[in-house]
Amino acid sequence: MDVSSIGSFSNLAAPSSSPTPQEAAERRQLMQAIKTVNESGQLDRNQLVFLVDSQTRRPIIRVEDRETHELVLQIPPEYVLRLAEDMPKVR
Repeated sequence: MDVSSIGSFSNLAAPSSSPTPQEAAERRQLMQAIKTVNESGQLDRNQLVFLVDSQTRRPIIRVEDRETHELVLQIPPEYVLRLAEDMPKVR
């Protein structure tokens, strides 16, 4: 799987479009919420990581061990991403 980590959700939008001011504000709020959760210690040794799959351009939410970066949970799971990648593009 080829994924890229994102610090903001700007690359979730289509490459040629830019987010509306409302979308940008929502993304900032989401990133602040993620930061707050990660800093709170509520996930013990784990942290939230948001990614975008480079093949399907679908967002991925991962829970990783903070120290080893070992995957604890991924939504959607890898097999779902591969199914989406293999499906014909509908226009």
